[in-house]
Amino acid sequence: MTTPTKAPTKTSVKATTQTATKPATRPATKAPTTVAKPEMTLKNLDVKVKTEAPKAISKPAVKALIEKPLKAKKIKLVRDSFTIPKPEYLILDNLKLRAADLKHPVKKSELLRAGIKALAAMTDSNLLTALKAVPMLKTGRPSK
Repeated sequence: MTTPTKAPTKTSVKATTQTATKPATRPATKAPTTVAKPEMTLKNLDVKVKTEAPKAISKPAVKALIEKPLKAKKIKLVRDSFTIPKPEYLILDNLKLRAADLKHPVKKSELLRAGIKALAAMTDSNLLTALKAVPMLKTGRPSK
């Protein structure tokens, strides 16, 4: 007599396909190893030192270097803030308008720089007189 064989059920088919796709064992991870760094020396860096003599410059090149005007170094600018009374600030605006009428528009900073040059050109007695005409102010930001 023959025994009837059973057809595989859906759950058993899924179980067999899942086990077939998964790896049997997980590969072991290696522990991180530290590598000793070599010390930095001149021998390790392959530094080449130039020992050549400088090249000779021809006479026309020297003449061109001498005749060329030297470039003026760029002046470093300094940003600063200060307190000024309202009437003196209005005087700055009036001076700007006067300069514009003279066909030479200027900025406030240019006016202040021109004033500094004018003060520097004064004699000591004139400078002292001008400084005494300016009232003393409290330093710091004005309160609102």
